[in-house]
Amino acid sequence: MRSGSDTGDRRGQAARPQDADRLLHNGHCPGALTVVGLGPGDPVLLAPMAEAALAAAEVVAGYTAYIELVPAQLLAGKTVAATGMTGEVARCRAALEAAAAGKRVVLVSSGDAGVYGMAGLALEMLEALGLADRIAFSVVPGIPAVCAAAALLGAPLTHDFAVVSLSDLLTPLPVIERRLEAAFAADFVVAIYNPRSRKRSGYLAAAFACAARHRHPDTPVGMVKNAYRPNQEIRITPLAAADAAWADMLTLVIVGNSASRLAAGRILTPRGYAGKYALGQ
Repeated sequence: MRSGSDTGDRRGQAARPQDADRLLHNGHCPGALTVVGLGPGDPVLLAPMAEAALAAAEVVAGYTAYIELVPAQLLAGKTVAATGMTGEVARCRAALEAAAAGKRVVLVSSGDAGVYGMAGLALEMLEALGLADRIAFSVVPGIPAVCAAAALLGAPLTHDFAVVSLSDLLTPLPVIERRLEAAFAADFVVAIYNPRSRKRSGYLAAAFACAARHRHPDTPVGMVKNAYRPNQEIRITPLAAADAAWADMLTLVIVGNSASRLAAGRILTPRGYAGKYALGQ
């Protein structure tokens, strides 16, 4: 019988960077596609396993702006397949074709590849193209934008929270509105991705109006622009004073729940410790 500590050690070993080769090539398929989350953008926040997967790859594919987040030394000598915005299907196809030809391929996303990232599309296309037995497929996690923003804001997500994207490119606006209404009504902390663009200039203001139907005007709202990247900006305001016009597509917005408050200038969503323990003694 293995001890609990032995199990823990084995799990730790399974997550080490040297296992990138296992992820990139499982021995049963000629090629491999690994979808990698790059984290917020600062190289120091790139996960070791993601770095190892990039180092072992022969081909790196991704959105041009995200390819630029990859440290240059990890791209040296590799084939790079970059496409612009809305080129998701094209770059995913290029990655799958290279993997089907026997290459070790990494497809990159910012944040975590499974949170509004490329992991889902890659898996859908792998299935649709009938390549599942020709390509070893895996996903390496990264720090998602919602966690990066939360860290900069304090501790807004320490109780239940919901995440909603305001982009209606793939999701109908009525569905987004219904989900926002339900999340605010249920008293979740609500994190908002893709809050505002030139074509969607009024969506975040409408989200704040929805929040105001269920929240006190003093509810803290945090907005983080370019988290852990150059030109990072952070704003914390009461809901009643939140300025939707300040946000853009590189902003992550977090609206507190009914218990959220400011503590030492940061947003705190208490989990209930103060009601159970004497924290000040």
